[in-house]
Amino acid sequence: MLRLIEGNVQLKPSHRKQLMTCLKRIQKLGQRLGDFVLTLSLHRAGKVLEVKAMVHDSVGDFEYRLRKQDWRRTLQDLARSLYAKVHAQFLNQASFRRAIA
Repeated sequence: MLRLIEGNVQLKPSHRKQLMTCLKRIQKLGQRLGDFVLTLSLHRAGKVLEVKAMVHDSVGDFEYRLRKQDWRRTLQDLARSLYAKVHAQFLNQASFRRAIA
């Protein structure tokens, strides 16, 4: 599940669509982990866009924060970083399950 808290950022429908496209892989991997909730909080201060991502899943919780000026670059970097962290959690869960069996 994805929660989006826009704060003082006005997203156009096309921007919202781009955001969902960037996060599609993360959501699919999170569903395989189970009990997955991704909360994104967007806030603009001057020219800088700050994105806070809070991830909760069956393996554990973590937060990620990113500040950049370019909207698209911010979301691309966020998606790459989140996917790497969620994938690492998925691999840890898989290795843990193999160790128990």
